[in-house]
Amino acid sequence: MKQGNFKNKIERYILEMPSLPVSVGKVLEICNNSDVNAKDLNQVISLDPVLTGKLLQLINSAYYGLSSNITSLIKAITMLGINTVKNLALSTAILGTLPKNKKSTGLNMEGYWRHCLCVGVTSKLLAVKQGIDPKYHQEYFTAGLLHDIGKIPLNAVFAADYMQIVSIADRENKPLAAVENEKLGINHCTSGAMIAKAWKLDNSVHDVITCHHDIGGYSGENLHILYNVAIANFFSLVYDVGFAGDRKASKPEKKIWDTIGLTEDSFNELNDKVFNEIEKAKIFLNISSRT
Repeated sequence: MKQGNFKNKIERYILEMPSLPVSVGKVLEICNNSDVNAKDLNQVISLDPVLTGKLLQLINSAYYGLSSNITSLIKAITMLGINTVKNLALSTAILGTLPKNKKSTGLNMEGYWRHCLCVGVTSKLLAVKQGIDPKYHQEYFTAGLLHDIGKIPLNAVFAADYMQIVSIADRENKPLAAVENEKLGINHCTSGAMIAKAWKLDNSVHDVITCHHDIGGYSGENLHILYNVAIANFFSLVYDVGFAGDRKASKPEKKIWDTIGLTEDSFNELNDKVFNEIEKAKIFLNISSRT
C-alpha cells in the first residue's frame, strides 16, 4: 500500500468518528465566553442526563474526597469550576468515540493510558509548582492526557503495521514518530492534529497534540503549556510510567526549563506526588470513558 493511501485511510477514519454531541458542543461554546457562569452551564447540562450523571459522579468521587454527598447540579458545577466542567465534557466526548477493541495491537491500551495519565498529571503538578492560576490547572492536565491521541487511529486502522512500527522503534531505540513517518508517511502528531481540527479543540490542546515532538520549531501563543507537556512526557519516559510505544526520551533543552522557571531537580520533588495523583486521575478517566 502506498504511503498516501495510509494518510487517506486515517483521514476517512477520523471523518467517520461520531460528531460532537450537541450538549457538549454547547458546553464548550459557553465556556469560551469570558462571562460564563454556573447558571448558564446548568441550563445546558441539565438537559443531558449522561453528562449530568458524570459531573455528579466526579464531585462525589474519591478524586475530591468530600465528606458529604452533592446532589445539586449547579452546586457541583460551582465546586468543580468552569474549566473542570469543560474538560470533563471534552474528555467524555473524545473518549466515548475511541474503539473499545481490546485485541492485541501495536499499543497495549492499559500501558498507553497510564503513560497519558502520567503526562497529564505531571503537567498539572508542574503548573501548580509554577504558581499558574488554579483555574487553568485542568487545561494542563487535559493537554497532557490527550497529547498522544493521534496514536489511537494509527493503532486502530493499521493494527498489524503499527505493531511492527512500535517493535522497530523499541528495538532500534528510534523515536516512534520518526518510524511512523518512515513506514506510513504520517505520524501520530499529524493524525492527532486531524482529530483536534475535527473536534474543534482549544488552541492550547491542539498545539500540544500537534507540536509536542517539534517544540523547537513552535513559536505560537501556547509555548508555556507545550513546554510543560514536553517536560512531563520526558518525566514519564525517564521513570518508565506506562508505555505508549516510545522509549526514546528526548531531554528538554535548557531554554525550555528556563522558560518555565524550573530545573530537573523538580522531578525528585514530584516523584511521589505523581504516582499518588495518577491513581486519583484514573477516577476522572474512568468517569469520562464510562458509557
